[in-house]
Amino acid sequence: MDTATAQLPDGKFEIGKTFTFEAGHRLTGLPPEHKCSRQHGHSYTVEIILTATTLQAPGFVTDFADLDPVKQFLDRTLDHHNLPDVLPIEPTSELLAQYLAGWFLQHVEPTIHGELIAVRVRETGRSWAQFTVDRP
Repeated sequence: MDTATAQLPDGKFEIGKTFTFEAGHRLTGLPPEHKCSRQHGHSYTVEIILTATTLQAPGFVTDFADLDPVKQFLDRTLDHHNLPDVLPIEPTSELLAQYLAGWFLQHVEPTIHGELIAVRVRETGRSWAQFTVDRP
């Protein structure tokens, strides 16, 4: 097979990086009999998804190491905290994904190549919520 003649199609590149943290919360907007209205905790997984139409040398959307500020923020601000005590939002997975997208757009995206597509938050291995950024 001659691989030298393979045509490269046009398109977009996407990458993702996953981070974890442990935290507690309760959802105050639920009826008292709902299990999530009681204090409980999760092993959260946060996935940051980026896109670019061009790559930086040597062929990256962005260097994965350039996403380290996300891990530092999660460790410093959310890990082993009670989320209602440290966040200005009701800590549902949906709102946490939106909050983290906003934080990323303000603090990380201006310093890297690539654009944020979405943030996905998992409270468990079987459920997730995603916030997708609208771009003009």
